[in-house]
Amino acid sequence: MDWLSDSNPSVKPGFAYTLERWYEHHKRDLPWRHTTDPYRIWLSEIILQQTRVVQGRPYYERFLAAYPTVSDMARADERDVLRLWQGLGYYSRARNLHQTARYVTTQLNGKFPETYDDLLKMKGIGSYTAAAVASFAFGERVPVVDGNVYRVLARVFGITEDITTTKAKKTFAGLAAELIQSADNPATYNQAIMEFGAIQCTPVAPDCLLCPLQQQCNAYLTGRQQLLPVKRKKAPVRERYFTYIVFRQDEKLAMRERTAQDIWQNLYEFLLIEDEEPAVPLARLVLPESAAELLQNGVPTGPPVELMQLLSHQRVRAWFYEIEVPDHLNSPLPTGLQWYSAAEIGGLPKPVLITNYLQRSLG
Repeated sequence: MDWLSDSNPSVKPGFAYTLERWYEHHKRDLPWRHTTDPYRIWLSEIILQQTRVVQGRPYYERFLAAYPTVSDMARADERDVLRLWQGLGYYSRARNLHQTARYVTTQLNGKFPETYDDLLKMKGIGSYTAAAVASFAFGERVPVVDGNVYRVLARVFGITEDITTTKAKKTFAGLAAELIQSADNPATYNQAIMEFGAIQCTPVAPDCLLCPLQQQCNAYLTGRQQLLPVKRKKAPVRERYFTYIVFRQDEKLAMRERTAQDIWQNLYEFLLIEDEEPAVPLARLVLPESAAELLQNGVPTGPPVELMQLLSHQRVRAWFYEIEVPDHLNSPLPTGLQWYSAAEIGGLPKPVLITNYLQRSLG
């Protein structure tokens, strides 16, 4: 459907112009909006995926302080990048960030591709990020389409297609591509429509009373603000039950890196036993022989500590048993585990769940 044609009378001309003018007066002062450096723009966009601005901004500033240029990030150890990323979740984004920095530095002489199509070929850069970097850094007239944009377009134009479907994605992409053609400045327009969705046309309580698009908004005129955009229900949350054995000896803790293709890959944790039931008693756990020997000779420091972390589609409930191992015991640790001092642990990338436990147990 041609959403801009005369057959759709609810849509008035000047959509892009109205948003750009609104943006001039209402935009937030954010650091990545004061640059056309593709490295800084790319960094901000990767951080802000699945992350609110208020949470992501400190990470952006810390990353820039540690790695002012893409070559600085390329020279970093992945473990240091993951440690800086700690708390943002979706750690594959951090790994892709580091790999892309290395590729840009070693294969492209430190220069980012300047077009949407070429940016799209980069690891970890999808259509949204490619469009953002291409328009904000290089002025390419290509639209960004994120959750905020879906919401604005669905409400203003009355689009009832489920935004999770391939058909809907094509519909929104086509409409967005049409709309940006009338923008004075593609970078400003892209920033404007995202900002509009973030602070004006919000998910729960949009500010319709003072909305400059009020009289051309299909959702407002038909009272469907809370019904659009249409999005199917999320998949049920998977429950997971973790039991951690925290071996302590002479002020050191035994930890290992998660290497499996699972949550928290390349982050550090204690000895883990996962079960289908919650709160499995220590005596019923099936442990490696070396761990059983340490457990037999060790002394529990107290009752288990129970913590939980909610991920996008998983809820992890964990029980931590801390075992004090005698100094004289030289039994080998289970495969992958190593002794780390408190200072060394501070430099390791860890899941939030593990960090929360350490803060609680170590103070």
